[in-house]
Amino acid sequence: MDYLTYELRGEIALVGLNRPEKRNAISDAFIEELAVVIRRAEAEAKAAVIFGHGPHFCAGLDLAEHVKKTPFEGVHGSRRWHEVFGWIQKGKLPWFGALHGAVVGGGLELASSLHVRVADSTAFFALPEGQRGIFVGGGASVRSARLMGLARMTDMMLTGRSVDVDTAERWNLVQYVVGEGEALQTAIALAEKAASNAEISNYAIINALPRIQDMASDDGLFVESFIASFTATSPEAEERLQAFLQKKAGKVARPGEAG
Repeated sequence: MDYLTYELRGEIALVGLNRPEKRNAISDAFIEELAVVIRRAEAEAKAAVIFGHGPHFCAGLDLAEHVKKTPFEGVHGSRRWHEVFGWIQKGKLPWFGALHGAVVGGGLELASSLHVRVADSTAFFALPEGQRGIFVGGGASVRSARLMGLARMTDMMLTGRSVDVDTAERWNLVQYVVGEGEALQTAIALAEKAASNAEISNYAIINALPRIQDMASDDGLFVESFIASFTATSPEAEERLQAFLQKKAGKVARPGEAG
């Protein structure tokens, strides 16, 4: 692989963005390689972690390639980003992000397609497309805006504002903030927890929750009841529920305490 690294560590697929000389900028070839890796991870792993090699997670679109495209080629490329990132967001696996350095433009769009984001203290976030004379094209108007809210995204695009990791956490762009160099280790630990869940539960969480958010309240509650009933009758759910009832499984504990 030219732009990504792939390692299977137990049940966890580790996917590394590997264009450090370009700040891991995303090109068309990069996207096609990512498409292959996503399918490989789904076949081999129960959860996945994506991270960046070098000093940055991803600084966004490869502009040198983009300026050479016709408008139609640009639309086609944008739709391909939507498709491939959608395989992450609504696929088979829980995806965790280990973010550091620049999480900018297309890098933020990729991060927004993940299910859980861990950022270290070096991470910063921006959507500079407005200053480049273009518009977001990798899904930010839907995924990133739903994470942080319309007003904040509008501000970032109009002003070119860059926000630090603490602001990103307050804005819900990331769920965990850790010390410098600790994001990957933390993301792997979280992925291992998710990998230990029932696969049907993970699939329902990944695929049902975002769809329910798009529904009217009554429709969402109706769908929830069916999903809850379906997952509860699976053989794995029965086994896990019996283990809990027989006190063979730990109870939920306070943060920092053992279950």
